[in-house]
Amino acid sequence: MNEEAFQKFLKRGGRSSSAAKRVIAQVLAYEQYLREERNRNELDEASPEDLEAFVTRIEEKKKGAAKKSLHGIRYYYEFCSNPEMRSLAAKLRQQRIKQTPFLLKDFRGINPVHIEKLAAIGIRNVDQMLEAGRTSKKRHDLSTKTSIPAEAILELVKLSDLTRIFGVKSIRARLYYDAGIDTVNKMAKWNPNKLRTMLIDFVKRTGFNGIAPLPKEAEFTVKEAQRLPKIIEY
Repeated sequence: MNEEAFQKFLKRGGRSSSAAKRVIAQVLAYEQYLREERNRNELDEASPEDLEAFVTRIEEKKKGAAKKSLHGIRYYYEFCSNPEMRSLAAKLRQQRIKQTPFLLKDFRGINPVHIEKLAAIGIRNVDQMLEAGRTSKKRHDLSTKTSIPAEAILELVKLSDLTRIFGVKSIRARLYYDAGIDTVNKMAKWNPNKLRTMLIDFVKRTGFNGIAPLPKEAEFTVKEAQRLPKIIEY
């Protein structure tokens, strides 16, 4: 590993010197494992199976302990432009972070009265919304039960669907939805470069309060969408 170049990359990304040192130490430990246990002379030779084996080795001692190492390894694969391995490191880390499902009230541009009506019947977060609105019949029944317009129910389902993509929450979900990329399935069909160009133009044209994704984020987002299964009937 070119430590000097990697350290400069981390600092350009806003990491402090101490944070950069921690990340480099995590990657060096991974590199040592690859050489000693997997017969890999270079980090870039590692396969998804190698990374998964590394995680297993760490967690033989303590469950969940690999998330810190995966944090650093993810940055390394971003540095060396390996989206497949970066995505895997991010996914493995995410699986080890206990998260509270995103709350519907935290979406931008949603009628608070609708949020209150849904909360009254126990639907407060995106997981509950996806289950309650999984099919067109369920959405119709939910609309009838709550007196919330069907189009508002569908909007919440679509926003919730978009949050299945790692890193997509309030601002990103609203940006993609308003720009017409309102489902995971639609996102999966985009070319990352064309996606970013379109979103830059959309933000400028509409005055959207937010920015378009950077190139790496756009690439990661499309790949994540391609990986996710279809769970909603539209």
